[in-house]
Amino acid sequence: MTRSAGRTIAIASALYGASMLVSRVLGVVRESVIGRTLGAGRQADVYFSAFVIPDYVGYLLASGALSLVFIPMFQRHLIAGREDEGWRSFSNIANFLLITGLLATAAFWWAAPSLAPLVAPGFDDAERARWVYLTRIILPGQIFHLVGGLLTATLQARDKHTLPALAPLVYTAGIIAGGLALGARLGAEGFAWGVLVGSALGPFLLPLVGCVRAGMRWHLALDLRHADFRRYLKLSIPIMLGFSVVFMDETIVKRYASEVGEGVIAQLQYARTLMRVPMGMFGLAAGIAAFPTLSRLVAEGRHQEAYDMLVKATRTTLLLAFAAQAALTAAGTEVATVIWGRARFSAADLEAIGAYTGLLCVGLWAWSAQGLVARGFYARQNTWAPTVLGSVVVLAMLPLYAWGARAGGGTGLALASSAAISVYVVALTVLLRRGVARGPGPGLVDAVLKQGACAAAGVGLGLALDRVLPAWPALLRGGMTGGVALAATFAAARLLRVPEAVTLQAMVLRRVRRRRAAN
Repeated sequence: MTRSAGRTIAIASALYGASMLVSRVLGVVRESVIGRTLGAGRQADVYFSAFVIPDYVGYLLASGALSLVFIPMFQRHLIAGREDEGWRSFSNIANFLLITGLLATAAFWWAAPSLAPLVAPGFDDAERARWVYLTRIILPGQIFHLVGGLLTATLQARDKHTLPALAPLVYTAGIIAGGLALGARLGAEGFAWGVLVGSALGPFLLPLVGCVRAGMRWHLALDLRHADFRRYLKLSIPIMLGFSVVFMDETIVKRYASEVGEGVIAQLQYARTLMRVPMGMFGLAAGIAAFPTLSRLVAEGRHQEAYDMLVKATRTTLLLAFAAQAALTAAGTEVATVIWGRARFSAADLEAIGAYTGLLCVGLWAWSAQGLVARGFYARQNTWAPTVLGSVVVLAMLPLYAWGARAGGGTGLALASSAAISVYVVALTVLLRRGVARGPGPGLVDAVLKQGACAAAGVGLGLALDRVLPAWPALLRGGMTGGVALAATFAAARLLRVPEAVTLQAMVLRRVRRRRAAN
């Protein structure tokens, strides 16, 4: 990897890492406001389930892959000095997304009452009616996410990352504002209106402003024969038709959890929120930041360099993910207590959230790595492999979800979720390595094995400490158990000479010396 490419990724990673950190902190604040308003009962279950259909509309139109598909297209036009043609490609795809998004929203709006029994078979008639109402409020927001995703990809293709990094923060702030302003009076409906307003202001308006400043030329005509539009369809159709475990996992868990018992959907969702904090900070940030450079290296024919960059970024992400797993597993209940309190949550609710957090974090390494590994395919414009593989894994793991719900309730569903994403990432990594020559240096298998063992040691020490500590305040107990688990994981990694741990230690020591010298 060249020094300039590495510097570009480092700057973008720092920006997205900071954005993801703030976004995940805001996400925890959002969930805290939701929890302290709705609790962990059926009202929260209905609210969280109301996202299933809107999220499916976005998935159906491949909104999650917009940047992965469009960035290489737009970059090719920029490199060739054909910016006008790049904007024409943008216009065709944007117009298509706008039209199909409106049609899909109208269709699912009308069909919502019929879909309620499929999405949440455990709800009664009153809960299903409420689910329909909330779904219809949230659903139009997907139009803003669809078009906004394309606007964001255009900015990222130009290595302009500030406004895309701010977009999720504004979205989350909108939900918080809706809950604070309307939650006490309207309950879940207040948060639903916050989702709609936040979708318009963050994912859509901010990147729109950035594109206008960059000289956006949005043509209103829709040319279905345009080469880039046809290529977009070719690359997106596999994603539209497939049901990847990355998307379907949460939907499947909610479906079975609705039958397990009241509050299980909410408890699992709150636990997933805690797991997503490090996942977003490490995995998503690294993947978003690396992809423009990764696709550029592939476009220039530097496949080995691209693969080496991908392996290096993934190994570092894995170390951070395993360390976070250890801390959250050891201190999950205490973290939940600090965030949601005991006013609307019983001790059993908080213990369940803590336990589910630890079980979901068994797959945290895979959730963090999957975005990077999948981008190894997307950079080569290969959307079939991740989608087909993800769909096969979903079909193969469906019996495990069903059995887990019957045999272990929320515990079984959390374990099934971790198993499904882990199987998918292992298979995806093997497939990627078979398609690309192996680069020099350590690969990913030894990283998972060594770093996983280090995390296990950290979890063991953290849980052992938790058993002997007195009934101190949750913040103090969680800080001690989580801190010990975190420190033990890094110490074990250093003893095993995990290269990323050595590099991290050296970096920290350099910064400490610089601060001492400056003082």
